[in-house]
Amino acid sequence: MTTLERFDPTGIRRVLCVVAHPDDMEYGGSAAVAEWTAQGIEVSYLLLTAGEAGMRHLSPEQTGPLRAAEQREACDIVGVKNLTILDLPDGLVEHSIETRRRIALAIRQAQPDAVITMTWDLDAGWGLNHVDHRSTGLAVVDAIRDADNPWLFREQLTDGLAEWKTTWLLATAHRPTHAIEVSERGLELGIASLAAHREYLAALTDHPTPTDLVTGVLTGGGEQAGLRYALPVHAYRMG
Repeated sequence: MTTLERFDPTGIRRVLCVVAHPDDMEYGGSAAVAEWTAQGIEVSYLLLTAGEAGMRHLSPEQTGPLRAAEQREACDIVGVKNLTILDLPDGLVEHSIETRRRIALAIRQAQPDAVITMTWDLDAGWGLNHVDHRSTGLAVVDAIRDADNPWLFREQLTDGLAEWKTTWLLATAHRPTHAIEVSERGLELGIASLAAHREYLAALTDHPTPTDLVTGVLTGGGEQAGLRYALPVHAYRMG
């Protein structure tokens, strides 16, 4: 039964993806990114951390650069040129004014028509959601509004930088309302982008294969929208 409306990207020229860690965009989201970049939409990634606390057998000093390099490869696969990784501490991201400030600055610089992030719910469907995902998602919601307010973070509004109004907030794994259609090629690129995190995934002994995981997400989304493959999202039109 079709329960999700197809998301119409008409009018979207730029997208900013804001997540906590390397690999967060690759659980289905990067397949939609591959579709967008193929259509000429400019997509940028903002990662709040380098994921340096994510591998138990390697120190943060080793893990951070390794995961950043894997993310760069994943971005190249789906056509993302602009990758920014901030220096917030992995595992300790806060829904704070400072986090909002840094995301709002990125929004004002990138001027996206849509921002995509992960769910901020505690129960994310697959289990209890990571604290960094929850803090990041909530900070993104607030930062979108902050970026459009000329009286917030006024120190940023210099040298031609101005407030910016984002039209859409798209949240993955978050009580979906819409589906972003993905082609067979988009699926393949989405799988390849997750597989680019090879060292990280190798350290997760019970992790599904990239093929199984991404195909499962996009097949499930497609079934809800009457499509072969689709990324399910909750689409908020920002007022």
